[in-house]
Amino acid sequence: MLTKRIIPCLDVTLDESGGTVVKGVEFVDLIKAGDPVELAKRYNLQGADELVFLDITASHEGRSTMVDVIERTASEVFIPLTVGGGINSVEDVRQILRAGADKVTINTAAVKNPQLIKEASDIFGSQCIVTAIDCRRNTNIDNNQDKTILTLEDGTPAWYEVVIYGGREPTGIDAVQWAKKVEELGCGEIMLTSMDRDGTYDGFDIPITLALSEALEIPIIASGGVGNPQHMYEGFVNGKADAALAASIFHFGEYTVGDTKEYLRKKGIPVRL
Repeated sequence: MLTKRIIPCLDVTLDESGGTVVKGVEFVDLIKAGDPVELAKRYNLQGADELVFLDITASHEGRSTMVDVIERTASEVFIPLTVGGGINSVEDVRQILRAGADKVTINTAAVKNPQLIKEASDIFGSQCIVTAIDCRRNTNIDNNQDKTILTLEDGTPAWYEVVIYGGREPTGIDAVQWAKKVEELGCGEIMLTSMDRDGTYDGFDIPITLALSEALEIPIIASGGVGNPQHMYEGFVNGKADAALAASIFHFGEYTVGDTKEYLRKKGIPVRL
């Protein structure tokens, strides 16, 4: 069985210092969590399997990703680094990879121009193209729409709507159908974030995580809502995720990556120690 990956996430915004890691709830009410380079070094030493660096306001602010911060981060870590935010073209992908990233993650630009996924994967290889899917639960069911209806924990039927620009803009696109499309276009991995769970400490959104895991052949990174290692266990077992991404529990010192892996190992989850 393949080992399950633990991935700390650095949500970064541009400020007077050049870039600061922040964390909020549902991408708002952001508070500072530290310097991205220093946090990346910490997680590298703790045994993280990969790191994700997201410039979470780049698309909304209409600017490119913080290349200098990426270069400094990449020079300090020796594990795979995935970078996203403000990537709108093949040239942007090339620039981020040259800055030291191993993978790029594309969200808003992919929704606006799905062919970007195919073009980038054809040039650079699908293994380094990750599609980020941010979504929200939508209980407004229209029988005439082509939506994938899932059952929530309380029995309520719902579909999951893709949102873009850091969760600010709904698209009307069904998350399951969109995930299938980007897989066909050559995406090598999905980073799935439930906006309903982001920063809540309530655990992963299992219905949509499981739906994508069962519908696709490519790996699913579950994101949004981790409050403790048990939530990661549930994401792997109940959601069938291939990797678990978390931010707050690591940034604020509640758990280390090592603590989390040891917990999962004792629960029978294969992890790299």
